[in-house]
Amino acid sequence: MQRTLVDERRWIGQQRFLFALSYCTLLPGPEAQQLATYVGWLLNGVRGALVAGTLFVLPGVVAILALSGIYVAYGETGVVTAVFLGLAPAVIAIVVQALWRVARRGLTGPAMWVIALASFVALTLLGVPFPLVIGAAAVAGWLVGRRGVPLARAVAPDDGPPPLVADDALHHEPPSPRRTALILVLGLLAWSLPVALAAVLLGANSVYVDQGLFFGGTALITFGGAYAALAFVAQQAVNVYGWLAPGEMIRGMALAETTPGPLIMVVQFVAFLGAYRDPGVLDPWVAGIVASLLTTWVTFVPSFLFILLGAPYVERLRGNRSLAAALAGITAAVVGVIANLALFFALHTLFGSTGRVTTGPLDLEYPHLDSVQWAPLAITGLACFLVFRLRWSVLRVLGVCALAGIVAHYAF
Repeated sequence: MQRTLVDERRWIGQQRFLFALSYCTLLPGPEAQQLATYVGWLLNGVRGALVAGTLFVLPGVVAILALSGIYVAYGETGVVTAVFLGLAPAVIAIVVQALWRVARRGLTGPAMWVIALASFVALTLLGVPFPLVIGAAAVAGWLVGRRGVPLARAVAPDDGPPPLVADDALHHEPPSPRRTALILVLGLLAWSLPVALAAVLLGANSVYVDQGLFFGGTALITFGGAYAALAFVAQQAVNVYGWLAPGEMIRGMALAETTPGPLIMVVQFVAFLGAYRDPGVLDPWVAGIVASLLTTWVTFVPSFLFILLGAPYVERLRGNRSLAAALAGITAAVVGVIANLALFFALHTLFGSTGRVTTGPLDLEYPHLDSVQWAPLAITGLACFLVFRLRWSVLRVLGVCALAGIVAHYAF
């Protein structure tokens, strides 16, 4: 999104992009989809928000729905395993590229670098919860801003040409109680209606109602980022509801990592398998599709509400130096978060097993070096070469690495 919206299409300026990203990081739920919705709102109001937010999710919905069906039918075949072997390492390179771009554009001063590094250390070495890291970064940004350091307004020297749409031409509307009440009522009705229909038509004790209530509630309480949210989902889906097995949850995460859209799309995979195995009065395949779409709906509707309700108020405060400094601190923390996630994914892709050290405040996961997996390591190197040296697009990199995975699987 950084590369496409700011660098290539120039629809929005760098600082407006980072401001929107910082606000979306504060919200529960998928911040990438919320950021797309926010940018759509800035460009074309409510219509733009609905179009951007919906189309950001739609490719992932189609992909995960298709792959869920393929997994149910052919999940244990060698070809599927081989494709996963190549795609997972490619994602490492893509995440590292995102890290580099956000760091290069977002860390515009020494204080920002310190906040980013501290966030990475807190997450990686000390096991500090994500919400505490974000909150501490906001406070740190605010404190530094009070000392007169221009955290939020600093511009990197290579920010490139100005956006095609000037800041004062972007959409804005004054917040009002009437507007807030209207959006809130319509949004809550849209959010709850499918679950109510499922209860009436398929039974209040059906898996569809359980999933609608569970994933709808999860969308409101998961402030800890994608991995923290999925840790909670995995614990409940596997141990409490029994919708799928632990190994299947990991495969679902791999599917979500390597398909379009936010990582939280794995909930669609969970819902599909749970309903397929407990379809009630429906055909299992129909049940999987219904549960998958219902779960997607209750997961993402709150994100639209958060943006449509909050954007006018946040934009009104955009010139507030204290708020801008706090959000700049959050932007720096996001760099540390992305670095932590890149490390986490590398550990679990390039090594067969890991260990953990927990001594005092230290909480560090480390790889067992004798468990290194050479094929994923080689494919990761290939992906990094394609991304950083040849500057290939994401889709081309994923395609080549998938072929490399197939070759490695059957050759070795």
